[in-house]
Amino acid sequence: MVKYFINKNQKTIETNEPEIGSWINISPPLKQEEFHFLSEKLDIPLDFLTDSLDIDERSRFEEEDNVRLIVLKTPTQNNSFNESDAYFITIPICIILTHNQIVTVNSFENPAIKKFLNTFQNRHPDKRNMMVLKIFEKIVQDFMEQLKVINQKRNLFEQRLYDSNKNEQLLQLLRIQKSLLYFVTALRSNELLFMKLVRTNFLLLNEEEKEFLEDLVVDTSQALEMANIYTNILSSTMDAYASIIANNQNQVLRRLAVITIVLTFPVLIASLFGMNVPNGFEASPYAFYIIVGLSFTISLLVGWVFLRKKLFR
Repeated sequence: MVKYFINKNQKTIETNEPEIGSWINISPPLKQEEFHFLSEKLDIPLDFLTDSLDIDERSRFEEEDNVRLIVLKTPTQNNSFNESDAYFITIPICIILTHNQIVTVNSFENPAIKKFLNTFQNRHPDKRNMMVLKIFEKIVQDFMEQLKVINQKRNLFEQRLYDSNKNEQLLQLLRIQKSLLYFVTALRSNELLFMKLVRTNFLLLNEEEKEFLEDLVVDTSQALEMANIYTNILSSTMDAYASIIANNQNQVLRRLAVITIVLTFPVLIASLFGMNVPNGFEASPYAFYIIVGLSFTISLLVGWVFLRKKLFR
């Protein structure tokens, strides 16, 4: 689906065809016919438009026939029905600077683009570089917001894990860990791209715009650091919980071993006196009670020894 927007008198107006200074947004459902039409209409290389269809596309930029392409990774909620998949994944967004327009291509619904559309009326079509930088800003802000959501989910599932000790909470934490891995990889790639844009001045920025881009580099680094911190905290939590489980298992096994040893003596005594050999108690009417008392006394004595040595706790 292709939509055309233009800013006139501080108002966002949707048009039926591309105009000079317009913003063209391509979002699902995607059609090859629309790609071919825009490629011919705006003199855009076809692969620039289709690059976003590859979910594994990395952050990069390139130029061909005076048309510039920038690919960035953005976060989005994962709509997969598989319960083991990550809550969030990262997807590519293509920003194309033609001679007179800005084109954005999204393979999924993109929250950052929606936020940019809400503020499009405040943009200046003659300042295309600043418009691109504002899209960058919305993407960085979206990463920050989703990281906060992930951290809240992590705290919630950790608390539930401590209270319930169920595998379900561990699976939820694993999904969060996968989400953070996607974020760390994407943010690191975006950070390198921003730094390269500053170094090469690919967008031909003026001093004010360069400062704005440098601030975005700092914000991206901060988001990357947050993602790394949350990843380390989650990994430490998972390791600590695994150690707790192993320790609890050892305690249970130790108690079972002590119980087995304590019960071994009554079984041994009963086995000895149960043999078909003379033992002196054949004619005694109290033989059964003597054997039971002896077994009970030895079991208590062995149990008391284990308690003194703190082996049964």
